[in-house]
Amino acid sequence: MSRFDDPVVITCSISGAVANRDQCPAIPYTPQEYAAEARRAVDEGAGMIHIHARTPEGVPSHEVEDFRNITEAIRAEVGDVIINLSTGAIGVPIEKRVAYLRELQPDVAALNMSSMNYAKYSESRKDFVFKAVFENSFDTIIEFLTVMNELEIRAEHECFDTGHIANLDPLLDMGLLREPLQISCVMGVTGGIRSNARNLAHMAEQVPGGPEGPNNWGVIGISRRQWMLVAAALTLGGNVRVGLEDNFYLPDGEMARSNGDLVAKARQMTEDVGRRAATVTEARELLGVPRKGEVSRRDLLKHPIESTT
Repeated sequence: MSRFDDPVVITCSISGAVANRDQCPAIPYTPQEYAAEARRAVDEGAGMIHIHARTPEGVPSHEVEDFRNITEAIRAEVGDVIINLSTGAIGVPIEKRVAYLRELQPDVAALNMSSMNYAKYSESRKDFVFKAVFENSFDTIIEFLTVMNELEIRAEHECFDTGHIANLDPLLDMGLLREPLQISCVMGVTGGIRSNARNLAHMAEQVPGGPEGPNNWGVIGISRRQWMLVAAALTLGGNVRVGLEDNFYLPDGEMARSNGDLVAKARQMTEDVGRRAATVTEARELLGVPRKGEVSRRDLLKHPIESTT
């Protein structure tokens, strides 16, 4: 397979909802800062931007207006890019998280695929930094999927363990999902699967249709082990996500000056293994995410438009 035939969708999660500027000065707070970070990421090869909203003061937000202001600023700055809004939260009503999907109708929305313990543990403190039960029952998942299907928003299925991938099976059988799926293997969260290359290969094998089937899979590596997981995913044929939500540091231990630094490194690694970063247009086609009002070639082949003459 040539490099041209093996593009990689690079996603950038530019802020997250937990870290702050005391930990990493490059984390954006205002819509203009989000837009500037998105510009840097797209210029370096990102095809999709994952968004957790904040107020201009940096406080995590699930308000429609904060998501709107950030999304509109990014679109005004970079033009076409796949917009992926987070729906994950602990203690925030589903109705509030659905409200910004209805209002903004993004290309993609992240969807967590199972309930789990979700924590960060500090070995130096011998205690948890935080710990909670992350509720994502089938009832919750189905409620989100019903809205996403109504609005023609693609789900990005975030799976923190192998059983989370298996949760796709009944939803496919029920007709709530259609291929190609987007499946992200999230690794490195306490409560989820351990982050190593063998576990990533095992998760990839669980993807419906197999790792080389019709569905798209990739890795979200948390903390500094991210780069080992990026390398493994690229070698195994997957997509990758980087960004200041997941990890602040480059492989040499230097703190990233921007999301662009992280995407540039991911792109370099992509090219080093004989692949290349997908353009936004290619990423839309691979993921089955046409621009609103357009039909992808993949969908047209599956559901050809009948002639009316």
